[in-house]
Amino acid sequence: MVGTILQESAREIPETKIIGGSAVRAVDFQQTIPRSLVHRAAVSEVFVTDLNILGEGRFEVGAQWPRRHSFFGPRTPVFHDPMLYAETVRQAALLIAHRAYGVPLSHSFLSDHKEYSVDETGLATLGRPVDVVLRVSAHEVEYRGKNVGGMRLDFECFRDGRRIGTASERWRSVSSAVYRRVRGDHFAATPFQAAVLGGVAPASVGRDRAEDVLLAATPTEGTWALRFDPDHAVLFDHAVDHVPGMLLVEGARQAALLAIGDPYALPARGAFRFDSYVEFDSECLLVVEADKAGPDRTRTVRVEVRQKGATAASGTLGMRLS
Repeated sequence: MVGTILQESAREIPETKIIGGSAVRAVDFQQTIPRSLVHRAAVSEVFVTDLNILGEGRFEVGAQWPRRHSFFGPRTPVFHDPMLYAETVRQAALLIAHRAYGVPLSHSFLSDHKEYSVDETGLATLGRPVDVVLRVSAHEVEYRGKNVGGMRLDFECFRDGRRIGTASERWRSVSSAVYRRVRGDHFAATPFQAAVLGGVAPASVGRDRAEDVLLAATPTEGTWALRFDPDHAVLFDHAVDHVPGMLLVEGARQAALLAIGDPYALPARGAFRFDSYVEFDSECLLVVEADKAGPDRTRTVRVEVRQKGATAASGTLGMRLS
């Protein structure tokens, strides 16, 4: 019995591996990192588990994808949701900013650009939690005085030693005082200021629950209005004064599903640019245009997020047909 316990304990100690000729502790998957480091209120919404600082601008991040998640899928019994990967990358970027570069927890982050690409075979569910390792490199690091004010992070995602995806995040951070000045009258905004809109049928966007639907129909073909439940436990896990970037990305995915008429198409790749904040107190429209399917059964869908007559965000999604 004692021998069995010792063997179990030994397996919980991260192994050492060789990277670039140096011995490096393997990332740990035993528990998540503190939720404040990824700007989450609920521990259950934290996917990142560990950080290794390998050298100047080089990192490894451990993460675990749950067997199932209330919002990030899996959308089918076969594959995890690629948006789970996109959210993991977002959390890893915040962890690196705070732990490796000392960005204060009180600072606010602005996302300028995000993109990802993931191999659908790397998303296989297999009926159990999935451990992944992100290898990350930092580029174009900007400083404001002595503090880091922004950078681009490039990611490679590995599962069982095989690369299954890539990603990139460009972010900036500002102090709470600067953020308050930038936001002005919208500083204390809440999602409860948004108009209550009826959503499209959940099944049309691959969903089971009405609260997960982020689109409402409009009279204009190829255009949907953004809508959401301000009490949504995942999308509004913590207080925000503008529409979160991941909510816009998910809204774009749902608009793409409607545009191609396939509620279970897989968003295998995406790239988004964020030009301005999307506010709660004004109508927000998603305008969509879809190309025909290519030889790999993937349709490219362009999505423009418009508010007050201007483009607030835009992007493309590569939708693998089901």
